[in-house]
Amino acid sequence: MESIIENWHAKTLGEAACAALQKNGFNARYVATGKEALALIEPLVKKGCSVGIGGSMTVKKIGIAARLEELGAVLLDHSKPGLSQDEKMDVMRAQLTSDLFISGTNAVTLDGELMNVDGNGNRVAALTFGPKKTVVVVGVNKIVKNLAEAEERIMQYAAPMNNKRLDLPNPCTKTGVCMDCRNDRRICRVYSVLKRRPSRSDFTVIIVGEPAGY
Repeated sequence: MESIIENWHAKTLGEAACAALQKNGFNARYVATGKEALALIEPLVKKGCSVGIGGSMTVKKIGIAARLEELGAVLLDHSKPGLSQDEKMDVMRAQLTSDLFISGTNAVTLDGELMNVDGNGNRVAALTFGPKKTVVVVGVNKIVKNLAEAEERIMQYAAPMNNKRLDLPNPCTKTGVCMDCRNDRRICRVYSVLKRRPSRSDFTVIIVGEPAGY
C-alpha cells in the first residue's frame, strides 16, 4: 500500500511539473523509472554522434553513458578517469557543440523552471546554448514549489552532497549546509535559472518518478 501511495505522489508531482514546463516551451515527459527514461533517449542516438555528459549523478545512476557508448556514440565526458586538467577543459568545450547534451538539474519547480549551480559554468553554458539537442533527466526528488525552494534545496542538500562526493575542503562538508564560503575550492560559483526554453533550442526534460541524484 505504501509503495502505491508513493508512486501516486511521484506521478502527480511529476506530471504537474511536466505541464508547467510545457507551458514554458520545453518538451517534457514523465516516466516512472530510469529504465523508461533511457528508452526515450536511445532513439536520439546514432552511431558516431557526439554526446556530451554534464557530470550528473542522475545520469550516472540510470547508466545512460554506458548504454549510449554501446550504441556507438562518441562520449564527451569530462569526469572520465585519467584526464589531465587541460584534457578536461577540451572535453567541456567540445560539449558545447555536441550533437546531444545530457545532464541532470539541481531543481525543477512546479512553475516549470530549472535551477542549477555550477563551478566552471560548463554545464549551465551547454544547457543554455550550443548543443543541437539537450536532454535533462531529473528525479522526482528534485521537484520543488518555486525558485526560493529550489535555492534552499541547493544550499541544504545538493551543494553539500556534491562537495562531499568530490572530497573538497569546503565548510559545507563539515556543517552539512552551504556556508556561502570564499574558499578557492568553492564549486558554487555560477547560478542559472531557465524560466523558459532557450530560443531556438531543442530541449527535452524527462522527469523520473523515483529519486535520482543530488
